[in-house]
Amino acid sequence: MTTASSAGPTGGDMLLIEALYEGNRNATDTLELDFGYRTKSRLRAKLGSGAEVGLFLPRGTILRGGNRLLANDGRVVEVVAAPEDLMEVRCADALELARAAYHLGNRHVAVELGEGWLRIQADHVLEGMLTGLGADVEALRAPFEPEAGAYAHGHQHPGDGSGARIHMMDGQ
Repeated sequence: MTTASSAGPTGGDMLLIEALYEGNRNATDTLELDFGYRTKSRLRAKLGSGAEVGLFLPRGTILRGGNRLLANDGRVVEVVAAPEDLMEVRCADALELARAAYHLGNRHVAVELGEGWLRIQADHVLEGMLTGLGADVEALRAPFEPEAGAYAHGHQHPGDGSGARIHMMDGQ
């Protein structure tokens, strides 16, 4: 996965990305991020090529695997959803699966929906709740692409840290 080392103002040789790219050009580099980092609008990271990049995207932007970004040098960068620790939830029938989804939604948990399953980020407390509801829960490592939610653009809570600041990726 792509990593970053420090926060602060961008250096003169650091690439800047301030916009999504909707054009026809193919990507020439990649930016692999887990879902937590794909929800940050201010981030310092490294591209697949090793180039350091600063993301300064509009607040509320959630990057998805396959999105393309435009760097200030004209480079098109493809976002790759990095594999992460998840739990896949399956139930005996649709009503039990809906019940599990309801309880996860009631806790504002990001959920990816699939045919007959739900996926959430690994969490032992939620695993206990779900097994208590009769669900089968299996650990797996995969890219995470949860539902955007009804308030995807600009949904913020006071004090949730969504202000303009650089987020650091662990690992360097």
